[in-house]
This record gives sequence, C-alpha cells and structure tokens, in this order.
Amino acid sequence: MNPSFKRPTVTRRRLRIALPALLVLAAAAFAGTPPPATNLQAAQQAIANAERVDAASLAALELGEARAKLSAAEKAVADKEMVAAAQLADEARASAELAAARTGAVKAKAVNAEIRRSTATLEEEMQRKTGESK
Repeated sequence: MNPSFKRPTVTRRRLRIALPALLVLAAAAFAGTPPPATNLQAAQQAIANAERVDAASLAALELGEARAKLSAAEKAVADKEMVAAAQLADEARASAELAAARTGAVKAKAVNAEIRRSTATLEEEMQRKTGESK
C-alpha cells in the first residue's frame, strides 16, 4: 500500500476529533457571562434584613439607595450587562448592610441614653434617701 494514500484518512480522522473540540472551546470563549443570581439574591436578602430591623425609618437614605441599585442591577441583567449587574448587586447589598448597621447604631444609642437617664434617676433617689436619714 502506498503510505501517502493513508495520510488523508488520518488527517480527516484528526479533523473529526479536533473540529468539535475547537467548536466547544470557541462557544465557551464567546458565551456571555451568566446572570449574577447569587449577587442578586444576596442583595435582596440584605434589603429584607434591613427592612426587618426597621431601617426604613432610621436609615431611609441608605435603604433607598440599596433598593435603587438593586433595581438598576435587575435592569442590567435584562440588558445582558452581567458584569455591571453583578457590581450593582454587590453595591446594593453593601448599602442595605450599611442601612442595617446604622439602624442598629441608632437603636443602641437610644438604649444607652435610656440607661443613662435611669441611672441618673436612681442616683438622685439614692442621694435623697441618704439625705433624709441624717
């Protein structure tokens, strides 16, 4: 048999194997970034947590910013801008967490102020009672 005759068969066989592999690689390279579902869910959860701790009344600016960024992230997903959507969702989560933290700080300050008032009242009562016993 002629060795040059076998060569095209081997080349065709290699192409049959290599071509689908190249197509798969090309499809993977040109495929769009998947939607940032976990980022969006994290942002939605953070907003829900902030609402649960009453951030709407104590940190309304930050909570409003979080909602606006989440809305922008959802629009970016609809526009197939997945990188921007992921970034906006992360910013929304951060704003919601900030709102929850500010709410916690405001509530803690109120509790501390109440404790100081109660302590001052108790100290006044104690001084009155010690003054009466003399």
